[in-house]
Amino acid sequence: MTASDGFDTPEATDTAGRGAKPLDRLIEAVGACQDRQAFQALFAHFAPRIKSYLMQSGSDAGQAEEVAQEVMITVWRRAALFDRRLASASTWIFTIARNKRIDSIRRQRRPQIDFEDPAFVPDPVAPADRIFEEGEDAERVRAAIETLPEEQRALLRMAFFEDKPHSEIASLCSLPLGTVKSRIRLAMTRLRKQLKDE
Repeated sequence: MTASDGFDTPEATDTAGRGAKPLDRLIEAVGACQDRQAFQALFAHFAPRIKSYLMQSGSDAGQAEEVAQEVMITVWRRAALFDRRLASASTWIFTIARNKRIDSIRRQRRPQIDFEDPAFVPDPVAPADRIFEEGEDAERVRAAIETLPEEQRALLRMAFFEDKPHSEIASLCSLPLGTVKSRIRLAMTRLRKQLKDE
């Protein structure tokens, strides 16, 4: 980025070859020894400018304030990575601001997961007697299925235990779709009758 990007400020500009610019030196002081005074000076200079940039980019005041603080925290933590040969202090910091703004927009578009949502709450553990009854019921159903003709057992297994659609079953068994449906219906009727008679 260059001065035409609107990121460089008068205080950050200097003629090439005169050594480190004042703001560059401040970041280098923070990176070298976590100089708090240097950071305070950076914060006072950049935080309002970052907030203004974010608001001009469409953020509301509260969001802009929050992102500006995130940017300055990142500057504090990553100041040692700054290299004035690659970018000026202003360009480096406003690049961080732009990236943080993008992150903020992504967070807004991706709603937070509510782990209290019933979909995420596991079902309560059933009482032992209920588990026992369900086991007995499952055993009765298995025994009833075994009394069906093999062809009907195979169709039920594919439809209910393997969760295959009727059209796929018809294709696998080389049967018309209507035949598959009627045989499954017939098997279910026999199953219900047998379970009821018990």
